[in-house]
Amino acid sequence: MTNDPTVRFLKDIRSPETDDAAARRKQESEQENRHPGSKLSPQALEIAESLQDSVISPSVLGGTVRLLDMAIVILAGLATFASTAIGGYALEHLLLVGAALILAVAFFQAADCYQLPVMRTVLSQGARMTIAWTLVFGVFLVVKSSGVLLTGTSELWLTSWYALGLAALLVSRLTLSILTRRWTRQGRLERRAVIVGGGTAAADLIHEIEMHQDNDIRICGIFDDRKGDRSPNIVAGYPKLGTVADLVEFARIARIDMLIVTIPLRAEKRLLEFLKTLWVLPVDIRLSAHMDKMRFRDRASSFIGTVPFVDVVHKPMADWDSIAKRAFDLVFACVMIVLLSPVMIGTAIAIRMESKGPILFRQKRYGFNNEVIEVLKFRSMYHEMADPTAKKVVTRDDPRVTRVGKFIRRSSIDELPQLFNVLRGDLSLVGPRPHAVNAHTNDTLWDDVVDGYFARHKVKPGVTGWAQINGWRGEVDTPEKIQKRVEYDVYYIENWSILFDLKILFSTPFALLNTENAY
Repeated sequence: MTNDPTVRFLKDIRSPETDDAAARRKQESEQENRHPGSKLSPQALEIAESLQDSVISPSVLGGTVRLLDMAIVILAGLATFASTAIGGYALEHLLLVGAALILAVAFFQAADCYQLPVMRTVLSQGARMTIAWTLVFGVFLVVKSSGVLLTGTSELWLTSWYALGLAALLVSRLTLSILTRRWTRQGRLERRAVIVGGGTAAADLIHEIEMHQDNDIRICGIFDDRKGDRSPNIVAGYPKLGTVADLVEFARIARIDMLIVTIPLRAEKRLLEFLKTLWVLPVDIRLSAHMDKMRFRDRASSFIGTVPFVDVVHKPMADWDSIAKRAFDLVFACVMIVLLSPVMIGTAIAIRMESKGPILFRQKRYGFNNEVIEVLKFRSMYHEMADPTAKKVVTRDDPRVTRVGKFIRRSSIDELPQLFNVLRGDLSLVGPRPHAVNAHTNDTLWDDVVDGYFARHKVKPGVTGWAQINGWRGEVDTPEKIQKRVEYDVYYIENWSILFDLKILFSTPFALLNTENAY
């Protein structure tokens, strides 16, 4: 795909102009400042940073366009009726608007008006919309001519509705085609994919994917543990950016949607090792089956063009799920801030009266995709004894904790400022609790205690969570306790729904009555 922004970028960075040693050293220095301690190559870092812009989900775009079409159909019908008829809206006219809505959506869908390649065009999209919209009123005219229904419906209204609706639909689709073309050029309407495994298998897969020019896959690079002739540094025009271990760091900098593993399914041991490393990432993971010539059940497989894939891991809370989750967070967080504002104001006054120092305590914690975020809490310790790096866990009767601090920690009132983290987008109301960056048990970091610990970061952390309402809150002084937290967190991620969030949210006040491990 010659218009792929990543391909153009890769050609640019391989050009002689980038061979200047001073420019390269400057570039490496800037990257080190942005990502201190990164083990990625300068080339991999540069590509990862070029992929930090958010993408637009094609399914969300299609759904939004459907809603816009429905609004146009309804508003055009009501507006033209108001301007051509005398009196209020009769029930039969409202039913007719509803019928038009159902027919229009069905005909637009049948005409493929919500396919991304169609939405990029002007003439084809306009012709499809015109034919589908005309069919809607063709049905009305046939019914009206039968003399059984719609006999009292004004032909002037139907004609005006048809004309205004068609004009509005065509204008909206013209605007849509302009926007989708722009977003396509910017790379915002594509699924960003990384190939895991190099060599001939990767090259064949890339060629097959690129044969289907209408697909939305954008290949961003290749990662492979092998070296030499079995896995050259350039495969089908794309560079090998590092090892599979490097891919985990790359995917936490770049916004990647999909990992495509080209290792043959018969290489079971090597495949399992890769998946064990990669499943903690919040991305789709698919196994390329184009070389295995195997048939799979529909629910276990998918296609890009005619290339078959085995779906191994699905990205949690993607597309409309993420929108529903965010709307849930905003609505309930705003309501809770209003309702709990007297409690928060009283807590702030009590903290200020008892000890000197700021009312709020800020601590670095792990957020979505292992990003470090700053979480807000009411200060529960004496300011001079505060431990923002969590080097020493809080224990029972800890002398660092104030009297007010003991109460607000037991009741979890100290967590209420995190509602503002929810509004800011760092946290969700419900999710795995954010742990401090240096959280440890017996001098061992938690990610070393629990295998797959970072899988809990595949979604945004939450103010409350499934582990907390099941009693796993407070001090973590044994490996078993953090193991249990992670088990409950992963269960939540794999079984998430809005109803599940509601259950956890409304169960939280009752779970807080158990203060055995909270101090």
